[in-house]
Amino acid sequence: MIERYTRPEMGEIWTLQNRFSQMLKVEKAVARAQAELNLIPMEAAQAIEAKGQFSLQRIQELEEVTKHDVIAFVSSVAESVGPHGAYVHFGLTSSDVLDTAMSLQVQQAGQLLLQSLGALEEALSRQAKAHAETLCAGRTHGMHAEPTSFGFKMAGHWVEFKRHRERLTTALQGLRIGKLSGAVGTYSTQTSKVEEKVCQSLGLTPEAVATQVIPRDRHAELMCSLALLGAGLERLAVELRHLQRTEVGEVTEGFSQGQKGSSAMPHKKNPISAENITGLSRLLRSYALAALEDVALWHERDISHSSVERVIFPDAFIVCDYALCRMAKLIENLEIHGDRMKANMDLSKGQLFSSHVLLALVEKGLSREEAYALVQKVSHSLSESESLLTALKANAEVKGLLKDSELDEIFQGQRHRQAISKVIERVLS
Repeated sequence: MIERYTRPEMGEIWTLQNRFSQMLKVEKAVARAQAELNLIPMEAAQAIEAKGQFSLQRIQELEEVTKHDVIAFVSSVAESVGPHGAYVHFGLTSSDVLDTAMSLQVQQAGQLLLQSLGALEEALSRQAKAHAETLCAGRTHGMHAEPTSFGFKMAGHWVEFKRHRERLTTALQGLRIGKLSGAVGTYSTQTSKVEEKVCQSLGLTPEAVATQVIPRDRHAELMCSLALLGAGLERLAVELRHLQRTEVGEVTEGFSQGQKGSSAMPHKKNPISAENITGLSRLLRSYALAALEDVALWHERDISHSSVERVIFPDAFIVCDYALCRMAKLIENLEIHGDRMKANMDLSKGQLFSSHVLLALVEKGLSREEAYALVQKVSHSLSESESLLTALKANAEVKGLLKDSELDEIFQGQRHRQAISKVIERVLS
């Protein structure tokens, strides 16, 4: 299922192969920096750079004995280097390599996620422009309120996802961090100059004060930004689910040839994508909670966070990318039923325009209270076959204040179209 909506590159970033590849990149960068600072022989750094590699099978064999994945990794790399392998991981502690490599993985995954977010933003922008003047009922408390347009709905979500982009970008920058300060972070086993050189070469920033790990508030911020992004996806998904209900029927998810909605009921077209995305947002919220609980570690470190992060980081990025890609396709292929939107607006017999009648009566000299009471009285006394427009035209008090042509102009909805189009043009420009 996931392969249909997301790119395999996102999954590949979180494989063991890539995890150890990023760790090897860190080890090689450390060796280069150490050699340039005359901390290890230059020929050792050159050997590590040229020969250093790892074998997943060998790491697994060594880990069976050591019960420590980083030691197994270091031993595998050292074996590949030969005599100079003694200088692999020189002066480092496990978290130096783990945390710095994880930051590299996060940056890789973040760039893919931003691309997927961009595809959704483009789809929302196109629908907002295409349906800027496609009027529909705006609803509050689930009830008809005042006219809006489907394009205006989409523009609102587009603006929200721009905010999610800003939050995600900030959180990714907050985890563009390296840490090579050794056990408990005091630089007692090597100078901070190594960390500075390595981070510069890897495009990272050194952690100002680390313990034995990069402080986990950075990771929690990122998970919270993904949870908020999921909440935005859910808000859009819930809106689309409501609009697809049989009684509403204003939009329909794209339905491909040969697709079936139910094993028992051949007529069914269900909002399956929107429902799936709603469910995935719940997962993203749970990952944020887990990340928040990882912030408080014992003293300089423990490993209570490690097992959690090995699950939530791959899952959160893959789930979020999947949800973004699926929502982008949903929006791109969404069928918009403008006639049904108009028919639904007519169900409330023109009462969606009551606020504009109220304002028009105030402009004619009534107090707000008088105008409100008058429009409310007419609205609440409509007969089965009567619309608010015809009832207002028949009301003696209203007729003494507003011409039929003035009422007709209000109920045409042109003011709404013009105002909405201006907002969309301003926002999307």
